[in-house]
Amino acid sequence: MKTKSIHNETVNIITMGCSKNLVDSENMLTQLKGGGIDVKHEAQIETDVVIINTCGFIENAKQESIDTILAYANAKDAGNVKKIYVTGCLSERYKENLIEEIPQVDAFFGTRELPALLKKFKIDYKHELVGERITTTLQHYAYMKIAEGCDRPCSFCAIPLMRGKHVSRTIEDLVKEAENLAKNDTKEIMLIAQDLTFYGLDIYKERKLADLLDKLAEVKGIEWIRLHYAYPAGFPMDIIDVMKKHDNICNYLDIPLQHGSSEMLKRMRRGIDRPKTEKLIADIRQVIPDIAIRTTLIVGHPGETDEEFEETCEFVRNMRFERLGVFTYSHEDNTHAYSMEDNVPEEVKEERAAQIMEIQQEIAFEKNQHFVEKTVKVLFDRKEGGYFIGRTEFDSPDVDNEVLVSAEDNYLSLGSFYDVKIHEAGDYDLYGKIVD
Repeated sequence: MKTKSIHNETVNIITMGCSKNLVDSENMLTQLKGGGIDVKHEAQIETDVVIINTCGFIENAKQESIDTILAYANAKDAGNVKKIYVTGCLSERYKENLIEEIPQVDAFFGTRELPALLKKFKIDYKHELVGERITTTLQHYAYMKIAEGCDRPCSFCAIPLMRGKHVSRTIEDLVKEAENLAKNDTKEIMLIAQDLTFYGLDIYKERKLADLLDKLAEVKGIEWIRLHYAYPAGFPMDIIDVMKKHDNICNYLDIPLQHGSSEMLKRMRRGIDRPKTEKLIADIRQVIPDIAIRTTLIVGHPGETDEEFEETCEFVRNMRFERLGVFTYSHEDNTHAYSMEDNVPEEVKEERAAQIMEIQQEIAFEKNQHFVEKTVKVLFDRKEGGYFIGRTEFDSPDVDNEVLVSAEDNYLSLGSFYDVKIHEAGDYDLYGKIVD
C-alpha cells in the first residue's frame, strides 16, 4: 500500500490490552496511512495527536488504560500534545464517566466507531484497504481476527458489553488477508476471536472454522497457523480432524476452561461440566497425541469454596496441560457475577493463583524433559543477550515457552525456521544447538 502524507499533523497510536485490540490498532494504522496521515504505532517521540486504544477487561487493565490517558492529559496541559482521542473497550464501556473525569480528551470512540474517528482527520473509511492490514508485530507473524464480539453468557465476562454480539468475517476476506500477509513475508498467522468455535454461525448458519482452516492451509507462504480462544462447550471436533490433516496447522490449541469444579462451572455459566471437559480433552489428545493444549483458569470467583478450589488443583494435576495461565477474579459491573458477593479476599485469590502455577511449574518441567535429545523445528523471533530466541509449533509469542540457542556459536536469520536439537530443559525454556 503506497501512501503520501498530505496532512501536517503527526499521530501516535498507543495500544493497551490483548492481541484483539492490537489488530484493531493495526487496522486504524492502515486506514490513517491510507488517508495520507503521518501515523506511527507506539512511537517514542512526541506527536501532535495521540490515539489511545484502551482495554476495559479487568480492573488492572482498566487502571493501566486510565493511567495512560491521564499521562497524556498531563502532556497536553504541558503543551506537548495538541489532541487526544480515546477509543477501545474502556471508552465503549465508560464513555460518559470518562468525558466528565478527563476533559482534556478531545473525543471518545467505541469499539466499532473507526469511521467516526477517521472523520476527525477528514478522511473516510476505505473498504479497499480491508485485508491489507499493516502489522506492528515482528514481520514473520501476525494475529488475524476472524470474528468480533461474543454471544456467550459467562458470568464473569464484560466482553459482550464492550464488543457486542458475535460477528464473523467471511472466509473470502480472511483468505485474502492471509494472502496479503504472506506476500509481506508473514509465515505464521494466529487466529483470534472471543470464541473461535462460534465462527460462521451468524453468516453461514453453521460452524465453519474447519472450512476456514482448510482454505487458509492452502495459502502459499503461510507455514504455521495457530488457534487461540476456542470455547469448550459444543466444541466441533472437525477442527481437530483438519488440524491433523494439514502440516502447517500447528498442533496447538488455546482453549480457556476457567475451572475444574462442575459446580463452579455452572455458577460461571460455562455450559459444560468437569466430566464433559475431561472427555473433550481426552478426545482431542486421542486424535493428536502430541498436541499442546493451552488453557486459562480463574480463581476467586464469587462463591468459590476451598473444596472447589482443591477440585481445580486436582483437575490441573490430572489433565497435565502443556501450557497454563491463571487470572484472579475481577468483579466487573453489569456482568452476571456482579450481583453476587465478591466474597473471596484478594490475598486468597493471589495465594490460590500462585498455588496452581506452582503445580503447573512442576508439570511443565516434566513435560519439557521429553524434548531433551530430540530435534524440533523452531521459528526464531529475536536476539537477546547471548541468545537467539525462538519458538516451537507448541508455543505462541509472549505467553508460552521459548527455545534458546547460543549467539556465540551461530548466526541465525530472524524470522526463519531452523532444526534445533535440545540438550537442556528448564521449567519453561529449552536450550539447544542448530542441526547442520
